[in-house]
Amino acid sequence: MAIIKVANRAIDLDAAEIPNIDASKITTGNFDASRIGSGTFADARIAASNVSQHATSFDDNDLVNDLSTLALRQSSNENRAAYNTNSMYVDVLQDATGITNLTNSARNDNEYVSSVYENFGTPSIETGGFESTYTITSSGISLTDGSLSNWLNDSYASGSASTGFYWSSGLNGTSVSGNSITIQFPSSKIVVGVRIWQDNSDTNGVWKIQGSTDGSNFTDLSSNFTWGGSAQQNTTSGSARDQDVTWNNNTAYTYIRVIGVSGNFNWGIWQTEIQFKTKTGSISNNATGSFESNAITAPSSISSMGAVITYQDNAGTNTLNTDIILKLSADNGSNYSTATLTALPDFATGIKMAKVNDLSVTAGTQLKYKIEFANQASGSKEARIRGVSLQY
Repeated sequence: MAIIKVANRAIDLDAAEIPNIDASKITTGNFDASRIGSGTFADARIAASNVSQHATSFDDNDLVNDLSTLALRQSSNENRAAYNTNSMYVDVLQDATGITNLTNSARNDNEYVSSVYENFGTPSIETGGFESTYTITSSGISLTDGSLSNWLNDSYASGSASTGFYWSSGLNGTSVSGNSITIQFPSSKIVVGVRIWQDNSDTNGVWKIQGSTDGSNFTDLSSNFTWGGSAQQNTTSGSARDQDVTWNNNTAYTYIRVIGVSGNFNWGIWQTEIQFKTKTGSISNNATGSFESNAITAPSSISSMGAVITYQDNAGTNTLNTDIILKLSADNGSNYSTATLTALPDFATGIKMAKVNDLSVTAGTQLKYKIEFANQASGSKEARIRGVSLQY
């Protein structure tokens, strides 16, 4: 009997004639896609791992961190109060509405929270005669009439006709540069401004205010200002005019010096009085402290969170996870998970940034962060938290 060979490709098999084949029996070689007819493989016949091994995994942490950074920058630029979206909460501490439970820490009006902070009252102008308690001296300055001590008698501002002093007529038209008047207080004061009175609005050159604790080494306090001119305001009866010069300062000084910078003396003006704007206060120096955010309601249960924080080394260098510790919670602070913060590129000059991604937390819908300070000390290690962007 002759055996007839039939090419495999000429054999038609229907579905019932195709046996079940273990996937392990399919080894090397490639399927010829042109031999596969219509239809699809059932999902149950292809394991997820058979597909995922050929797919490049996608990590969205870089994208999430970039969005958090952008949100912090936009909030900082616009001085926005705390707000949240469906997946992010942002607070740059523009006000205190987004934080709570401050322990040994405080929010500063310069928009940060720290455990080393200032307690200062509202500045006010000192009144009362000081010519007998303050010591006043000059360098390079001579007088035609009056006396330097009269400059401290606190009477002309109230409308009295008492006098202060005239510059010497010999100084008229000469440079004010380097000439100075120094006032020594009986005890140190935190001075944040002066009010200078004279009897008309003529100018007397450009000056600045300096402070010193020892009478020898002086620190600039004010910017350069023109003595007199349009800055003088006619605020009392008669010709009395005052001019305010202010600055930021938290240091107590025993000496205040008014020193000439440029321009010339104008001798024919009564310099009638100087008053000081001062404040009282101290530094709260807490080695440890903490604060929390208000609870943020998530749209669904959360079991993993992340965050980007911005902070400043106002003094020393703060170590992440030792001096600055971040904790996250999804159950309204009943359980906090401690983050391991990783440094990011600086947010801005002098402002650092750090992040944590996908931190496991006890599941819930009431989200909070908590930041703790450790090892803080005024002048040697001062961390200032500038902003937090929570990811969920």
